[in-house]
Amino acid sequence: MTTFTTLPLSDKQQLLTQLCEQYEDAIFILDANFRYLSVNAIYEIMIGYSESFLLGRPLGIYAAEFLSKEEQAILNDLTSHLDSKGFYEIDFSIATRYGQVLNCHITYRRIYVGETGYYIGVVRDMSSVVKDRKQMNHLLNYDQLTGLPNRKVFLSQTSELLLESYQEVVIVRLNIDRYRNLASLLGPDGINTLIESFVLRVKTLKLEDLHCFSHFGGDDFALLFECTDANSVRNQLDLLMQMCEHPFFVSNEPAEDTAIYCHISVGVSFFPENDYEMIGLLTKAEKALQYVKQQGGDDICWYNKTIDEATANSLQLEAELRAATNDVQFVPYYQPKFSLDTGAITGFEALVRWQHPTRGLLKPVHFMNAIITHKLSFELFSQMATQIAEQLSIWQKLGFDQHICINADAAEFSHPDFFEMVSNLFVQHDIHAHQLHIEVTESSLIQRHANVKKQLNLLKELGICLALDDFGTGYASLSYLQEYPFDFIKIDKSFISKIETDRTQYAIVKAILELAVALDMQVIAEGIETKQQRDLLLDMGCKYGQGYWFSKPVTADIATEMLTQQYLSK
Repeated sequence: MTTFTTLPLSDKQQLLTQLCEQYEDAIFILDANFRYLSVNAIYEIMIGYSESFLLGRPLGIYAAEFLSKEEQAILNDLTSHLDSKGFYEIDFSIATRYGQVLNCHITYRRIYVGETGYYIGVVRDMSSVVKDRKQMNHLLNYDQLTGLPNRKVFLSQTSELLLESYQEVVIVRLNIDRYRNLASLLGPDGINTLIESFVLRVKTLKLEDLHCFSHFGGDDFALLFECTDANSVRNQLDLLMQMCEHPFFVSNEPAEDTAIYCHISVGVSFFPENDYEMIGLLTKAEKALQYVKQQGGDDICWYNKTIDEATANSLQLEAELRAATNDVQFVPYYQPKFSLDTGAITGFEALVRWQHPTRGLLKPVHFMNAIITHKLSFELFSQMATQIAEQLSIWQKLGFDQHICINADAAEFSHPDFFEMVSNLFVQHDIHAHQLHIEVTESSLIQRHANVKKQLNLLKELGICLALDDFGTGYASLSYLQEYPFDFIKIDKSFISKIETDRTQYAIVKAILELAVALDMQVIAEGIETKQQRDLLLDMGCKYGQGYWFSKPVTADIATEMLTQQYLSK
């Protein structure tokens, strides 16, 4: 049988003393009046005071009357709990001798030796844990790019404000217009710099009555106002819009800054006018925001009931547009292009019309924005291109060799089936590639995607002629002429309308014509409405034009009749 010997009391006391000295937590012993009797080495290191200095001093080092009100309250609470329960614990920030503040978890126990009571305190430094917790809290509640509160925090603050406020509460939702285009143009670092600059500029405005400025991510922001009159926020939002009139400068390449105009769409709702609940107010602000974006952006909309009607109409319009693409309700109308000196028709520009089953013939202004919004651009382009190819085939059999020009935008170019669809037209309809011209819009080029340039080069290899539409009205058009393989430049009608009396318009058109000669490109003037405009353009050296003075867009049958009459008059 194994026998055990007991540990001598003196050894036990020595071992426990060494354990306390080497223990990773700080330990101190207080007398019944909360004065220091002993501390271990870790406690000395932690707070920066030696045991010899602490002995006899009260907890907190200074007399109670010199402690802060918060410390006095904690000391009273500590005394009460130890007297009644003999145990107390608290998370508390301890100030060290060196001015450092430590976040600690402290436990106190009352222990009796005989009839004498003592208090044992154990202190664990939680600073690293608290720091990690704060970092995690920041990650969960704040956007990492801008440092602004995220959607979660915004919703929480809005909910609390609605419960507590006796004033009007205004919710503002805003997006940066053309954000995807800007992101493609600037790249990840550039778009981040733009967002940071935008946030800094909003902060600099120091908007009145602003309760929270939040970043939901990307181009998505929210503002929360509390004020006596919601109308006062209108002035603050006007400041936002004015701020966007000044360019932001973002570095694209070393030593190269790009001036970016960062316009915004803004939707607003407010308590108690629009709703009493946070979700309802947020939903209505977002409806107002979407309404602004559907109207082209760069504006402010305060929610009203008509927006719900507009949303319902938008849903109906989307359903009708999808039916139109399935039922081939989109038809091309043809606007002739003329030789300015002979008056002969040299080709046509195909312009889309919607033969609506109940509303009649509709122009693009009534549906094109919805086409883009609902991502039906490629379906519309394909439907138009097929009908144009069929018409070219008919004219080719009649002996007419005039071309037809179709407009293409970024949404069509970026579609993976774009080139295959266009190239198949020549096989399926037995037409020549030079009979099909494609007009490229500015938005297709601003992104400068390598894929767009590749598509244009492939089209050129097929024999398709390319035109830059509305030249001179957009961003960096001159660089496009150098970068892309265009055959034609189309002068926008805004440069033609007052060419007879406006010296600036005259000089711009003259410069474009001279540039085209130097680059071996043809020029087509759009929007010619008078004989005087035609004559002046002809004198300036412009060979081709189109506009209402010659002809409005016409149906395929009328276009065929015009070609037939021209052929018979030869």
